Amino acid sequence: MGRYSSTIMFKNENTWHTYASNNSTDEFHHKFDQAIEEIKKDFGKNYPMIIGGKEVFSNNQFQVHSPADKNLVLANFPLASKEDTLHAIESAKEAFHKWSLTPYQTRSQIFREVANVFATNKFHLAAILSFENGKNRLEAMGDLDESIDFMRFYAEQLDLNQGFSKETQSANQNERTRSTLKPYGVWGIISPFNFPSAISIGMTSGALITGNTAILKPSSDSPISAYKFIEAIYHKLPPAVVNFVPGSGGIVGKTILESPLVDGIAFTGSKEVGMSGFNAFETTPRPFISEMGGKNPAIITKTADLEKATDGVLRAAFGYSGQKCSACSRVYVQKDIANQFVEKLVAKTRVLKMGKPWEKDVFVSPVINEASLKKFQRAAEIAKKDGKIVCGGSILSDSKFKDGNFVEPTIVVGLPKDHELVKEELFVPFLCVEEFDNFDDAISEANKSNYGLTAGIFSQDKNEIESFFNKIEAGVTYANRAASATTGAMVGAQPFVGWKYSGISGKGAGGAYYLLQFMREQTQTRCE
Repeated sequence: MGRYSSTIMFKNENTWHTYASNNSTDEFHHKFDQAIEEIKKDFGKNYPMIIGGKEVFSNNQFQVHSPADKNLVLANFPLASKEDTLHAIESAKEAFHKWSLTPYQTRSQIFREVANVFATNKFHLAAILSFENGKNRLEAMGDLDESIDFMRFYAEQLDLNQGFSKETQSANQNERTRSTLKPYGVWGIISPFNFPSAISIGMTSGALITGNTAILKPSSDSPISAYKFIEAIYHKLPPAVVNFVPGSGGIVGKTILESPLVDGIAFTGSKEVGMSGFNAFETTPRPFISEMGGKNPAIITKTADLEKATDGVLRAAFGYSGQKCSACSRVYVQKDIANQFVEKLVAKTRVLKMGKPWEKDVFVSPVINEASLKKFQRAAEIAKKDGKIVCGGSILSDSKFKDGNFVEPTIVVGLPKDHELVKEELFVPFLCVEEFDNFDDAISEANKSNYGLTAGIFSQDKNEIESFFNKIEAGVTYANRAASATTGAMVGAQPFVGWKYSGISGKGAGGAYYLLQFMREQTQTRCE
């Protein structure tokens, strides 16, 4: 839709890779250390809601603690009421018409400006995120990079497609026709804790840049990073185009889902919450864009390079302690090499550095909250009974870890193929390893899941790789990717899309079709 302009060229931010390529990783860590000291000055600060273009404070608040040190009070946020949420929705409805008529070039330029603000302040924003949701330095910076990428990529897509409006063929000689995609209206954005910057920004940008207005409800575990985006953009927009309403899902989320003034929902979170929201929202024909987790497999065949395979699985399973929708949580390894693979994977896992995530060279992060600790503990108890834990399995409670939500990266073997731990998403650092005899069996077992988000394979057999891509039921797939078997999709290169219960729309974030979901088509015919 429209012609490609050579003057517009999206490029991923990719901060750590840039510093590493320039042999300047010491500078990266120095800047991160400086940012840590500076952001500490704001710990315990009171933050507002943003409703109708105004800051709204409240005495009814909740505290944000660091999962790595629960003694740290990072922020105090208003606990929005139903009335606050309804006010935000009504304000967004009133602001819609004016914003929808804003030229697309103006909208795309605003997002480029905010992306540049984020790029300038990326170390501060990444340091906040590391304290807030427990990502290590590289993961936190990756989250910020992805935030910047979403804004720039969507701005580019809007410009390349000339606002998604084009002439069509004329049915009659005296007619001129055009197909134009137009915004729906008000969008409710419900974002998760694990990518508090990138996913909040990605979904909200998709709605706003296409001419919709929005209400953003962040996760109560990590609202600061989402607020930093709203803080950077809302002054650049007409009042009430974007609203920020923190609070509980049972009040804020429920009010957004039930309001007849809300024209669309973008949601990222668990399958249970997503499907509940979808069912509640479908009383009227309205779009519901969702990404709802995964139970992501990696297949390791007997021809695999075991160094690459174990590196890729380890990074995918235990990066950010398995708290990614794309995390590898089950492995199918061919019997011929199963013992070698497990031994090598266990050896590498045992030497992973654990600690405060904002400290240099720490790999293993805390889990986000008490509920995650309980889920991990339950899984470990079941695994000991029904299988064999070959690595990890414990909550860490000694003096170094007692103030945080730290658990050991855990590897389990010997579970029955249809066991609940092999089938259910856990969202903790918990990896189930299963064996297989022939390749078709591995594909079959990998596909025996309600989820279909990401999947990986390690094999030197080209036919096996081709068969994997042809038969695997997942939206984001990788072969022989040592950097990570199932995680690390890059905006513009690897659209992030879930099949089956992993997503509803079938269009990937960070891809060419994503923005289309926030608009509906109108055909315009003019007769002469």
